Amino acid sequence: MHIAILTFDAFNELDSLIALGILSRVKQPDWRVSIASPTARVRSMNGVTIDAQASLQEACEADAVLVGSGAKTREVVADSALMAQLRLDPSRQLLAAQCSGALVLAKLGLLDGVPACTDLTTRPWVEAGGIEVLDQPFYARENVATAGGCMASPYLAAWIIARLQGVAAAESALHYVAPVGEKADYVERAMRHIGPYLCPVATEV
Repeated sequence: MHIAILTFDAFNELDSLIALGILSRVKQPDWRVSIASPTARVRSMNGVTIDAQASLQEACEADAVLVGSGAKTREVVADSALMAQLRLDPSRQLLAAQCSGALVLAKLGLLDGVPACTDLTTRPWVEAGGIEVLDQPFYARENVATAGGCMASPYLAAWIIARLQGVAAAESALHYVAPVGEKADYVERAMRHIGPYLCPVATEV
């Protein structure tokens, strides 16, 4: 099971790396979580440089793809050669987008008729593309999910885990990262946001 986190130049660390940490709480032999980028190395919006663990081609074959956000997402979606490499398919993959990552899914036509969540800065750009933006942290329809606000990234990670490994695994991952003294409340709140969007039997894409 491969989960790829699309991470572009000027990426937001809170989106890609928090999701990476939570998704990596699943300890299964076939469970792999990767930072996938168009180049071997990418630099964050705050100057943190990381090496890619997977290519865009590998991401397109992943079981789940989470599109992180960043300061240059509008440049990403304007790059036709780059976008042509993203062959994502919700019929065989879970697809999730954090904040401005919604622009990537919108550009690929994956949000046609589907409302989205995004951050306040990105909202007018998403709406300009004809996408309804919801005033809530998380929304999913079938195999496509979006979240708005950096600290909503755990919701996307938990949704992916719940869909692929079950609700108990998602709750366990959230419980591990939640603040001490707030763990039960944190997990309950997170699951309250994503629970309505989980399939009755959530073990396979």
